[in-house]
Amino acid sequence: MARLHKLVPILGGLLLSKGGRRLAGRHAGKLALATLAYEVWRNHREGSKAPVRPVGRPTARTRWSGRAAR
Repeated sequence: MARLHKLVPILGGLLLSKGGRRLAGRHAGKLALATLAYEVWRNHREGSKAPVRPVGRPTARTRWSGRAAR
């Protein structure tokens, strides 16, 4: 079973109270920005789990000159 994030109960409690809803409405942009910054920081701290593919030489593409082939 997936574990709940640590902030979920805090945010849930905040949104259930009348004062919390008022605060969240007044500071919605700041809360969204703080949440995004936290997620970026957490992902950066965990590091990249995906294997890095070696970058090879790109294949040459033929360009279309605009003329019809004969």
